[in-house]
Amino acid sequence: MAMHNAVRFIMGASTAAVILSGCTSPFDAPANTRTTTTQLTLPSEQVIPDSIYRLAESANKMQVEAAVLIDSSPESYVRYALFNSPVVEQAYQKWRAASQRLPQVKAMPDPRLNIGFFLNEVETRVGPQQARIGIQQTFPWIGKLRDREDAAAKGALAAWYQYQEAQLRVTEQVMIALHNLAYLDEAIRITEENYALIVSFEEVVRARYRVGAGSHPELIRIQVAMGQLEDRVLGLKALRPAYVASLNAVLDRHPEADVPVGIKLANAVVSDGANQIAQMAHEWNPMLHSISQQIEQARMQTQVARKDGYPDFTVGIDYTITDEARDTLTPESGDDPIMLGFGINLPIWREKYDAKVRESIARRLSVSREFDAQTNTISAQVYQVWFEHTDADRRVRLYEQSLIPKAQESLAASLAGFRTGDQEFLDLLDTERTLLEFSIAAQRARADRGKALATLNRLVGRAVPTIIAPTADSSPNHTDSTPSEVKP
Repeated sequence: MAMHNAVRFIMGASTAAVILSGCTSPFDAPANTRTTTTQLTLPSEQVIPDSIYRLAESANKMQVEAAVLIDSSPESYVRYALFNSPVVEQAYQKWRAASQRLPQVKAMPDPRLNIGFFLNEVETRVGPQQARIGIQQTFPWIGKLRDREDAAAKGALAAWYQYQEAQLRVTEQVMIALHNLAYLDEAIRITEENYALIVSFEEVVRARYRVGAGSHPELIRIQVAMGQLEDRVLGLKALRPAYVASLNAVLDRHPEADVPVGIKLANAVVSDGANQIAQMAHEWNPMLHSISQQIEQARMQTQVARKDGYPDFTVGIDYTITDEARDTLTPESGDDPIMLGFGINLPIWREKYDAKVRESIARRLSVSREFDAQTNTISAQVYQVWFEHTDADRRVRLYEQSLIPKAQESLAASLAGFRTGDQEFLDLLDTERTLLEFSIAAQRARADRGKALATLNRLVGRAVPTIIAPTADSSPNHTDSTPSEVKP
């Protein structure tokens, strides 16, 4: 009979252990007064963009096709990079790892099941005691599990903002690579057009030299200029694979994957001042949000450290298996005694608990100072990048609206004077070189303006307000005189 009672007790104790392991501490705050994970607005997986590494989980065929499609728009390159970038995936998995801390820290300690056998049976009035079975459950101090869960939730939020920061950095890198590549392609096109113009000059000088109207030094000078431009074109073309490889690295593609010419980049100019943008960055920058959550996490961990110095409570039940007494007529013969026990741990070694509290406070102060330093750094970077952006825009307008039109006018006048013999060839060549340098400088300023805007968007945490930059009526990269217009 005693063994049957033991079997029943073991089954009941196992069921109780499962139930206790899924419960919160009865000493914790009531559920309706707790700060739950939902109330902390921890981002759910449903709002996370898909990734090549998670196709089996969430992405469907249409999402995959949309993500891997690249056209001439910069948005398609950014979308492809965010879908494939291992840097973004790394930050995503860090957030998922941090979010999985919540169910771990809020769980109760595992119940403890004890089983013991008497090597020498203890003879009692009601019979010999053969074995003892007990189960114990520890309940942490009031609010300790709640504070641990809240601290883990703050840590998960910090990782979430770091994931957003990774997306912004990858977007910035894509836009910078696109602007560099667009500048290089335009520089190649402009230089090739000027080379064709120099070739037409060489044909004119050679024809004049044949009839005795031109000089040999002029012919040599034009051929030297042709060689210089040809070398410049070859150098620019040789540089393109390196720029393409830089873009493909951000896209997580093979370094030699093709990137076509003709990427369409918007001519956008920031409409707000540096002070307004700095204020936006203080409000929206995800890295600042991440550090803020780390400060809150450290504050919660200080509360946990204090409560670690308070005793935890333990409740247990012991069941002793007792055999029948020798005298079967003995009252309560074979009855199995059950004992309900209570206990607490004694945190008497106070120095280690006090040190733990001091450690958490120092960590929180350290993160707070990091927030101040990061805020100052971001403000300084915003002012610096805003200057670079506006200065580049000033240079674009200077070249497009003033210098290039004047250089085009000067080249047209030099061409007319050269045809009539009133203009020296060297003056014509110098004017052509000036227009070439102005045209390439304008494209460099355009690229600098776009790259600075991409950096501002990353610093702020979202797209800053912009306006469409005014453009010249005619393309600054085309001269008014083409090679077909130069007649001997």
